[in-house]
Amino acid sequence: MTVASHLQELRKKHEHLSDMVEKEQRSPGADDLRIAELKKQKLKLKEEITRLSQA
Repeated sequence: MTVASHLQELRKKHEHLSDMVEKEQRSPGADDLRIAELKKQKLKLKEEITRLSQA
């Protein structure tokens, strides 16, 4: 797997997590712990994307 294709996959996962966070936040009785976990995963992906982009 090339770095470019790996970055593309990471960006797709990041976008998917963004969608999930939005959906959770809009739902009544949203689970704050679930939202926090999704945001944490999203941040880790963003950091990995940044790290690989600078390499």
